Amino acid sequence: MKPFTVLDAKAAPLMQQNVNTDIIIPIHRLRDVAQAELGPYAFEPWRYLPDGSDNPEFFLNKPAFKGAEIVVADNNFACGSSREGAVWAMQGMGVRAVIAPTFGPIFFNNCFQNGVLPIQLPRTEVLAIAAELEAATRPGSNSEPRLAIDLESRTVTTPSGRRIEFQIDGIRRDALLKGLNEVALTLTRENEIAAHQAKARQRTPWLYPTN
Repeated sequence: MKPFTVLDAKAAPLMQQNVNTDIIIPIHRLRDVAQAELGPYAFEPWRYLPDGSDNPEFFLNKPAFKGAEIVVADNNFACGSSREGAVWAMQGMGVRAVIAPTFGPIFFNNCFQNGVLPIQLPRTEVLAIAAELEAATRPGSNSEPRLAIDLESRTVTTPSGRRIEFQIDGIRRDALLKGLNEVALTLTRENEIAAHQAKARQRTPWLYPTN
């Protein structure tokens, strides 16, 4: 995984509650499309018109938000089925972080396994961030719809310069900073694991037959 340290990038608000994984990636795409090629199908039911052209109303098709690497979402984002493809699809379209009040728990866990940072903030803060992003796109604005996420300091900086702290599990934070999934993080302690196994063989040799 690519290490996640600081991300200063365009951010787009999707202020709709209960966005489910069937919208993020339709199930038939997981059957027919390889993981690395899922990006064009992310949010397919909303992203395209019936003729296959871009839907101009879709939040990431709007010129001000096109290419956003951060999504700001509402309650219960990515609820529904357990498909890991929802994270793969969003990652394939360039998203590296999602900010929401609450997430579907399986999607939340899958994010960490794939180098995407899910940030939970109070809904009042999320709504305020979304309002700042929208305001930054209006004529005469002196700011851009961008957020700066610093995982080291656990802060989000808004277009107005407000710094908002967020909480994250220490082990998961360390893994993202180093670009490691759970398996790779476990293997960093391979020497300790080997030492434990050696002691176990001495204490209970009958559990380790030699032939």
